[in-house]
Amino acid sequence: MSRPDPTPRLPPRCDVLVVGAGPAGSAAAQKLAAQGLDVLLVDQHEFPRDKICGDGLIPDTHAAFRRLGVYDEVAALAMPVQHVRCVGPRGGHIDIPGQLSVLPRKQLDHILVRAAQRAGAVLATPVKFEAPLEENGRVVGARLKHAGQNGTTCEVRARWTVLATGAVPAALMAAGLCDRHTPSGVALRGYVRHDAMVGRITQLQIVWHPRMRGGYGWIFPAPGGLFNIGAGLTGSHIQTRSARGNKGSRDSANLKDFFQAFCEIYAPARELMAGGQLQGELKGAPLRCSLIGGRWSRPGLLVAGEAAGSTYAFSGEGIGKAMETGMIAAEAIHNATDDDAVQAHHAQGLRRIKPQFDLYETASRVNHHPWLADLVIWRGRKSPRILNRLSGVLEETQNPGRLFTVSGITKLMFE
Repeated sequence: MSRPDPTPRLPPRCDVLVVGAGPAGSAAAQKLAAQGLDVLLVDQHEFPRDKICGDGLIPDTHAAFRRLGVYDEVAALAMPVQHVRCVGPRGGHIDIPGQLSVLPRKQLDHILVRAAQRAGAVLATPVKFEAPLEENGRVVGARLKHAGQNGTTCEVRARWTVLATGAVPAALMAAGLCDRHTPSGVALRGYVRHDAMVGRITQLQIVWHPRMRGGYGWIFPAPGGLFNIGAGLTGSHIQTRSARGNKGSRDSANLKDFFQAFCEIYAPARELMAGGQLQGELKGAPLRCSLIGGRWSRPGLLVAGEAAGSTYAFSGEGIGKAMETGMIAAEAIHNATDDDAVQAHHAQGLRRIKPQFDLYETASRVNHHPWLADLVIWRGRKSPRILNRLSGVLEETQNPGRLFTVSGITKLMFE
């Protein structure tokens, strides 16, 4: 495996500068480079590198892999999974079928980066975005800092810059595009090895309970006998704002306590942590959801991935939609001519997928009202039609929000 130059020599200019080599940035870089554009892809970490994530790959993610031509490479390494198991507060569960798998981001993101390089993109790491270069109100590149020992700074000029820097808002703030500094949610995850539980947990398990009100816990079986276990709190920016100043509110909650509650109320999580070996530390990360919290573009610069809020509020899943937003940015740059047209094309593409995020925003009320999970599980176990609808939600052929409206709940009770 080749290693990047420890002091990367950055070109003074390129057609497109892509900042952030996660799924969104790598997807954008691959598509643009494949069209013959001179693409520089930079990231503040060397690859392969770890990324805090649940690692679950759902149907929209597999569809994006096919569009990027990496499906077979991912499938060869990923752990295939047949179902999502939804577990309610009363302990009942339902298994929802779908095309699913699990692959740690350390491996997945490296696959996507290499695909971008094969297409012709130049990768430079470790390089950090400092600030945009501006002329007459237009972004014309970026000031970049080598994140290694020497810390040298340089300027790279580009016709277009794509900001795909993830949920941490520092780059958005520097670019003048951050409307909300607080995250949409937070999550904590770890990898655990427990040989005795291999083969016992074969689904993507998601758990709701009143002691985890506002979020959920998960256990996903990963390749190599590992399990990805974690807990996520969604809508934290709303809860923080509404509960500010109240003792014991979510803005002062300890995420490790939230995770500990998951292990106490869910026996498989308790057994996994008690009898397994934690690989490294539990690590936390912010989430930006529902394509809100920041502006999507300004002249000369487009935003993609979780920087644009490409994560689902309901489940915390965002890999597939991150890649899709990266490809939307690439299409906008390739197909449009002037600034207005590129920005309009980019916004049109994001607005096209925004309704799906809005539906998951509605569905996320189950995180705050866990009894809804019991209702859906109870009806799904009794009705093949409901189970098919739930599978359709996973495959994005059914509306997830309708299940959790007043009319949707009424239908669940009586249809």
